[in-house]
Amino acid sequence: MNPTKAIDPNTIDLEKAWLKTLAAYREPNVGRSLFELVVTLVPFAVLWAGAWASMHFGYWLGMILIVPAAGFLLRLFMLQHDCGHGSFFGRRRFDDWTGRAIGVLTLTPYDYWRRAHAEHHASAGNLDERGVGDITTLTVAEYAALSRRGKLGYRLYRHPLVMFGIGPAWLFLFKQRLPFGMMNSGMLPWVSTMATNVVIVALAALLVWAVGIVPFLAIHLPVVLLAGSAGIWLFYVQHQFEDTHWSKPPEWTFQYAAMHGASHYDLPRPLRWMTGNIGMHHIHHLSSRVPFYRLPEVLRDHPELAEMGRITLKDSLSCVKLILWDEASQRLVSLQDAESRSRSAAG
Repeated sequence: MNPTKAIDPNTIDLEKAWLKTLAAYREPNVGRSLFELVVTLVPFAVLWAGAWASMHFGYWLGMILIVPAAGFLLRLFMLQHDCGHGSFFGRRRFDDWTGRAIGVLTLTPYDYWRRAHAEHHASAGNLDERGVGDITTLTVAEYAALSRRGKLGYRLYRHPLVMFGIGPAWLFLFKQRLPFGMMNSGMLPWVSTMATNVVIVALAALLVWAVGIVPFLAIHLPVVLLAGSAGIWLFYVQHQFEDTHWSKPPEWTFQYAAMHGASHYDLPRPLRWMTGNIGMHHIHHLSSRVPFYRLPEVLRDHPELAEMGRITLKDSLSCVKLILWDEASQRLVSLQDAESRSRSAAG
């Protein structure tokens, strides 16, 4: 028996109508895209160089510049993200080569990542298609069926120190050096990862030669790890919030899952700019070809979308404890809530 509650067909028709509405915002402005690239790449380079120069006066002075440098590296990843959707320049060749170049800085093999991310967009919110480019999420029943060792492993995986500390380091420094999950998917994932690795090593060697290995590691490792942790956090809260949506076919539809399975992470304006408006994730999932700098136009013209799946910075802090999908209540719940309901049901 599938416990997923039925979705009103009229609601599905509404989501399809929104998809048509968003088509008007899909055309990028090449000049604006170039501007966004320059105002992200140049400050990143300047801050990196400034952190190195500051180390002559003490490491902690340089650390002050490492934090904004990480912010701009995160923003570079958001530009790479738009390239992957073909929405940055709107010309696949330009988008792909820009994404590949940025991927060297973000330590993310572009073509390998783009394929995995496309699968995430195609299956987000589908309980039968979990595990591709997303955060592993179990249902209450699936967790209850695990062995004691399996439960411990899942709790460790979802622990904040692992998810936002060890996880980003493992992903960006090690996992993305090989095309895990696509080992037998043809040459492209291999070419993407190996070519990116070669260019990363060459660029790192050049910087080590220019500034020395200790300053290079003292600056670049914190920058990468901070940016990676922030990126994982953004990806996490955009799908792991209480009122998100999961379902199984035939109830699952792309349009409904896009609008109700992704959040509107309503960040303060400076953070919105630094994160490339990725918090407007429900709009992005419904129409990924809308350039990131046009997403605010959508909310300006259609303010009713602003309240759909809206979570604030304060709200997002409570999302960390929500690790299980409760098919009965149709929402994410904490382990404590799931165990309490189980005891109540048994009683």
